[in-house]
Amino acid sequence: MSVSPTLLWFRQDLRLADNPALEAALTRGGPIIPVYIQDDAGEGRWATGGAARWWLHHSLAALEGALRERGSRLIFSRGDSALVLAELVQATGAGAVYWNRRYEPEVIARDKGIKAGLAARGLEVKSFNSALLFEPQTIANKQGGPFQVFTPFWRHCLALPVAEPVRLKAKVVPGPVRWPAALMLGELGLEPAIRWDAGLKQAWQPGEAAARLRLKAFAAQALDDYSDERNRPDLDGSSRLSPHLHFGEVGPRQVWAAVAARSKESGVFPPSNGARVFLAEIGWREFAHHLLYHFPHTVGAPLREEFARFPWAEDPGAVKLKAWQRGLTGYPIVDAGMRQLWGTGWMHNRVRMIAASFLVKHLRLPWTQGAAWFWDTLVDADLASNTLGWQWTAGCGADAAPYFRVFAPVLQGMKFDPNGDYVRRWVPELGKLPAKFIHCPWEASSAELDAAGVQLGANYPRPMVEHGAARAAALEAWQVMRKSD
Repeated sequence: MSVSPTLLWFRQDLRLADNPALEAALTRGGPIIPVYIQDDAGEGRWATGGAARWWLHHSLAALEGALRERGSRLIFSRGDSALVLAELVQATGAGAVYWNRRYEPEVIARDKGIKAGLAARGLEVKSFNSALLFEPQTIANKQGGPFQVFTPFWRHCLALPVAEPVRLKAKVVPGPVRWPAALMLGELGLEPAIRWDAGLKQAWQPGEAAARLRLKAFAAQALDDYSDERNRPDLDGSSRLSPHLHFGEVGPRQVWAAVAARSKESGVFPPSNGARVFLAEIGWREFAHHLLYHFPHTVGAPLREEFARFPWAEDPGAVKLKAWQRGLTGYPIVDAGMRQLWGTGWMHNRVRMIAASFLVKHLRLPWTQGAAWFWDTLVDADLASNTLGWQWTAGCGADAAPYFRVFAPVLQGMKFDPNGDYVRRWVPELGKLPAKFIHCPWEASSAELDAAGVQLGANYPRPMVEHGAARAAALEAWQVMRKSD
């Protein structure tokens, strides 16, 4: 008796190795019909942003190529996910629908409805975990509730076993005799109509194969020094795995296994302090999903309710916001980060914190405005991590930095970009300034500015705000909020 086809619904799990839904479909037997559905409306308020759509296009192309190498293909469709799946079931005679789970609040609600609807029609419907080491609903504190502080959360997680990644053994992914009608990838409309993506193409190679190579290179070359170099934007000390992880081109179990493999010789895990710190960053990703799952309202509202009364500054015409977005604040380390973001769809994590702090504390603009900009411009835009990062900076989230901690952009630049190489790359109009002034060009003499070809207020802006005054205003606003309790 032949086994009916399985619809394998790809979403943010764009890989073949360590893909539980694919492994389950192979174990079930019968034809497998891989499908991707572009369903912007189904994402609720958080349809994929511009830069991430570019990544998604190229990641899907890579997945399609990998499937074709195994005798299969990827069916592209667009529209309401429930309707498209129902139509595919009707067209193919599928008896099962498998997928890997996602954890965004509105997607969870949608997926529950889809699962119930398909099951009511008599289909076998199963979902799996491919995106996290520890799913949010499986982790609880001693009181049975969610964690809100990272350290005890991660200590709890580290006491749990991590499953081994599953290597894809099948040389062939069996397909149906007749494939259903499908769109071409380009018809999904993911690539920009106005080609602003040259910098993204130069900086990145999406896809599972590229993710695997990046992880291998990082584990071999930069892992042990990660704790020392991860805060230096002028060095290649970060993993740059975040977009690969977001789109599921590599999974956290594979990352864990790569680090564990480095421990075979010494028998010590983690094999170095750098590895320990790096795994903690994977832990922060887990923590972000834990928080979003248990506190879904935080995508647009502060976890700490008192911050709903924070007196944000007015910004008529969004003049201050636009200057920040364009990298024209007059603070070189902030401007370098914002230009790197626009040029490559990514920003170094230390600079993300500096730039975010500048927006919410120096300019006193709402963290939600920064989160929205990052959502549209980051190739690694992840709702859980984006929400956690911005609420951490604004002081209004779980385990957040206290509001009175205000990053001083000049000191941060001097500490983490000591020679100014990062600024010189992304703010080339300051490139000829000596390192002494690269983070504070307004302190250079007229002669030094002339020699470097810098004209403050002309080819590079003067600082939008003075650090000391902006810090004082931010702390005063914080006190006003506290007194309003």
